Amino acid sequence: MCSARTLLVVTLLLAGPARLAAETGTGEPLSAIDWLSKSVATPAAMPAPGAVTAEPPVAKSVTQTAISILPLDAPSLDAIGLSSVARTGLPRDLWGTTASADLARLIRAERVHTLPAIQSLLYRLLLAELAPPADSDGQGTVFLARIDKLLDLGALDPALALLEQVDDPPPEVFRRRFDVALLTGEEDHACEVMRKTPGISPTFEARVFCLARGGDWNAAALSLRTGETLGYIDADMVPLLERFLDPELADGAPDLPAPARPSPLVLRLMEAIGEPLQTSTLPLAFAHADLNSNAGWKTRLDAAERLARTGAIEPNLLLGLYTEREAAASGGVWERVRAVQTLDRAIADSDRAAVARTLPQAWQLVEAQELEVPFAALFGESLARMDLDGAAGALAFRIALLSDGYERVAKGRTPRDDSEAFLIGLATGDGSATVPPDQMGAAIKAAFTGAADPAPEFAALVSERRLGEALLEAIDQITDGARGDLRDVTEGLVFLRHVGLETTARRAALELVLLERRG
Repeated sequence: MCSARTLLVVTLLLAGPARLAAETGTGEPLSAIDWLSKSVATPAAMPAPGAVTAEPPVAKSVTQTAISILPLDAPSLDAIGLSSVARTGLPRDLWGTTASADLARLIRAERVHTLPAIQSLLYRLLLAELAPPADSDGQGTVFLARIDKLLDLGALDPALALLEQVDDPPPEVFRRRFDVALLTGEEDHACEVMRKTPGISPTFEARVFCLARGGDWNAAALSLRTGETLGYIDADMVPLLERFLDPELADGAPDLPAPARPSPLVLRLMEAIGEPLQTSTLPLAFAHADLNSNAGWKTRLDAAERLARTGAIEPNLLLGLYTEREAAASGGVWERVRAVQTLDRAIADSDRAAVARTLPQAWQLVEAQELEVPFAALFGESLARMDLDGAAGALAFRIALLSDGYERVAKGRTPRDDSEAFLIGLATGDGSATVPPDQMGAAIKAAFTGAADPAPEFAALVSERRLGEALLEAIDQITDGARGDLRDVTEGLVFLRHVGLETTARRAALELVLLERRG
């Protein structure tokens, strides 16, 4: 867990249904922009700490808009990245002429759940150090969209690494830094950063929280009463903050209503008053709060499995939790713990018979949780080297094709049947003589035979210097096509190959065949 210099968080309505909502009314998971805390206020709208005004401000008919001043030589937020052009293989002018607002919309619209290879490509785009779009005004429109998508994916560590590159962060950057800090247990440092950051005006809820965390309980209580009197603290936040400052208020009182859409600040406040929230139904980023050592083993296991599905944590972290100790019960996650531990020991002991017995059950259990690719990353190449016989050997081969060593494994395998020959053809990029197993296979094969040109819409985007936009569209096309029009799968894979993303195309093709889900 990386340390967080960070940001401040706050308000959410606590009244509402007791059921915790992780989705919008349309059934889609909540985006980061739906649960980010309102931790920072417009400076002009907030009185100085400790100040008391006679009455709340009178509403004005004219909306006041904050004016930002950017030095001519200031670096653009949109140019910030973690991976250089040399490392990503992407052209520096990837975003080209696409409008910043359009890019931000496309990035935020990308699905969290898709093929792991396509997900990996999305991470590459989000983390790349690229030239800003041609119309970038230095305000970070694309940067914030990239951060929000990382938060949607639960990838807090890379999001924080990007955020920490911004010196004197503006409010919209700062509030994200603070939320990440709360979710990763770095709230004290977040409060310190807020105190030291000029131009940042915390909301009263954020101020109350940070004053209390710093030990100044009297000032925290004064800020609470001032904010309540002036109408700056939502009425439903007051009882929560009161119990946070004075736990005795909860003695004999019923628990507070479960919040419908808790922010990271509300999550921490509820935890502090002894009414912790379950994160399993909250947006994925909240799962990080359950990875800390104070959480129970099962809680940490559940959180790690959620995060591993989107590639938000390394597979080795998941393995470390699986093998931490002996399973405490039966059923559910404990069956996966036992199966993974048994398989891990058998591989370490080079016990081919034990591996052959254990592998089918372990695979069935992780497959049911859509953890196939993390599992393959951990064990795939080791299984391939064991040269197992029969059904276990065929399964080990398929698992290894989902690992980083897919091409090496394929080249070392003599196909046992047509289906293996087809998979080997995909892995090596030469499937012209193979027979596809079904319609999906035929759509995939069409993308790997001949020198197909990209579809007209992709060709038009490239000619207009909108390559990044085209890649985002290709990601959508492959994801959506896997669920419907298989021609979209073909066109998306053709385009990836056309622009040199051969590895991504091959791995996506293998996943489309090997994984039970479509996209």
